Order: sequence, then C-alpha cells, then structure tokens
Amino acid sequence: MSEIENWIRLAKLELPKRAVALADHFGGADEVFQASVKEMASVEDISIRTAERFHAMAAEPVDRELAALEKLNARVVTYRDPNYPANLRQTYDPPVVLFVLGEIRLEDRFAVGIVGTRTPSEYGRSMTMKIGRDLAQRGLCIVSGAARGIDTVAHIAALQGGGRTIAVLGSGLDIPYPYENRGLLIKIAENGAVMSEFVPGTKPDAWRFPVRNRLVSGLSLGVLVVESRINGGAMITATLAAEQGRDVYAIPGPTDNDTSEGPHNLIKEGAKLVEGAEDILVELGIEVESTRPERPSIPDNLTPEQRTVIQVLNLHPKHVDEIIAECKLTPAVANSTLTLLEMLGLARRVPGNAYVRAV
Repeated sequence: MSEIENWIRLAKLELPKRAVALADHFGGADEVFQASVKEMASVEDISIRTAERFHAMAAEPVDRELAALEKLNARVVTYRDPNYPANLRQTYDPPVVLFVLGEIRLEDRFAVGIVGTRTPSEYGRSMTMKIGRDLAQRGLCIVSGAARGIDTVAHIAALQGGGRTIAVLGSGLDIPYPYENRGLLIKIAENGAVMSEFVPGTKPDAWRFPVRNRLVSGLSLGVLVVESRINGGAMITATLAAEQGRDVYAIPGPTDNDTSEGPHNLIKEGAKLVEGAEDILVELGIEVESTRPERPSIPDNLTPEQRTVIQVLNLHPKHVDEIIAECKLTPAVANSTLTLLEMLGLARRVPGNAYVRAV
C-alpha cells in the first residue's frame, strides 16, 4: 500500500482540519492509519466518532481515484509536501491534499484572487480584463474559481497578460465545471495550475463552492471583488479573506446596478477601493511608476465624426440611438463610424445594439 493511497483516504472524508491535525500529530498518512481509535481520539478536536470514521477509512479502496489521477496525469500534493502552497498552509483549515494539474511554483505566493458575479456587466468584464492583465504583467499570479462570469474573465486576463493563473475547482479534477470551461482549464494548467481538494469523481454540488472559496482567498495575498450581489458567492470569499488576514479590495460600480451592492458594502466596511491595478500594487508594497495611468489618447488621424463618437464612449454600454443623439449624427453616419472604430480596435460592440470604448 503506497503512502499516496493513504493521503487520498484522508482526503476522501472531507474533514481537512481534522485530517491535518492527525497527519501533524502522527507524522504522515501512513502513521495515521497505523494508529488505534483510542490513539486518534487523544488528538485535540478528534472525537471518538471522528476517530472511528478515520480508522474505518483504512480499508477504503482508492483504485478508481488512482486510475483517474493517472489518466489526467495529475499530481498529489500533500500537506507535508515542501511544494504545498505556503500561503494556504498558513490558513486555519488548509486542505490535507491538493490534486493538481499543472505546476505549483514558489512565485505563486505572490497572488491576487479575483472573484465576482456569474452575470457581469460589460463594465465588470472590462475592468476585470484590464486589472487582471495588468497584475499578471507585473508578475502576480491570478487566482479564481473558474466559474462563469468574472472568474472566467480573470483567468483569461492573466493568460493574455502572459502571467500565471490558478483555478480552484469545487469538484474533482475529472469533472470540470462549468463544462464549457474545459478548454480554458487546459490552458490554465499549461500556464499555472488547476487544483481541487476533492478526490476524483466528486460532483460539483452547490455546498462545495463556499468550501472551495477559502482556497481562493487562502492562496492569495488579497482578494478583489468585481460586481456581486450582497449575498453572492464572491462576498463569502471576501469574508473568508478577511478572516484569513488577507487584504480585501473592491471595484465601485453604478449605484443602480444590483451587483454594485456587494463591492459598495465592502468599501463601507473598510475594503480598499480599486480603480486600477496600481491601487492593488501600492497596497502590496510594489512600486508603481504612477498612481493613475492616463486614459489612452485619441489617435490624431481620426475623422471628426470618429473623434466625436469615441469621446462619448466609456466602459458602460451605450445604445446606438443614444450615441446618435449625443453626437448629433445621422443613423447612417453613426453606424458606419462605429463600424470603423470597431475595426480600429477603439470601440467594441456588445449585446443590445450597444457599444463600449475598448480598454
């Protein structure tokens, strides 16, 4: 029986804090399962009932989990492994095992978590893309949960910035969720890591995602919340980050948007208001050349119509009819101008026949 098998058995019970306590007390997974129920129950916070559950796990087969890990070419990083993430090890209840696709590097300790709603606005997407890309270009690893919406944009931003990114799943590595992100997860594993504390075969049950969130914050030096309702999952991550002694950052948004409630509430409670990557860099003590980059200048070779249109665009979607009214252009001229600006990479069309200024 290999030691890896016993580490997998410790993970299967999904009692990370108690599993770590036992591994620390006895010196490893093999030693845990060599102990008697009475010996296990002598460890702090381990009741007789819990000790009996761990003791019974010694006979639990793990052939399916081993086969799945081999098929995925995944690594098993135990709590006592020197490659275990240092930031995570310092938290209150770190996972006893991490199942990993890709590679965990020492420099990944310089990480920022980015989380938010699964249904972001164009403003939220744009801000996440710009800030995530800027942080990645400065050498920070971007951590998120690979969920739809802000999480997905954060990972893509890190990849586009040429940086590293870590995705933490709320399911087994062999059950990627959401399924449409399986291609993205492959890219993340090639440029960082995809990890889970859950053994292969674990389904993405709803209750596991709040549990997963403590890893997103635990791996990070600070967590940025981009658009979240007051009771959203991102707010759980922010609370966990504060409990773990991590910085909490938030991006303000339009007051009439429900997903601005979460970040605004965090800011009221003392979270750092973030308008750009430099706000986070300053908080982390990383030197920046300027406190606020200037808005990209308008090219000199634009026509008067193009210049007029680009000046009324921002990160909030603006309907074509509104653009026509503000610019006092005919519909034909406005539409052709917007098309040319889009071709020049200065504007971007979004759902609802609206446009935003490209970041």
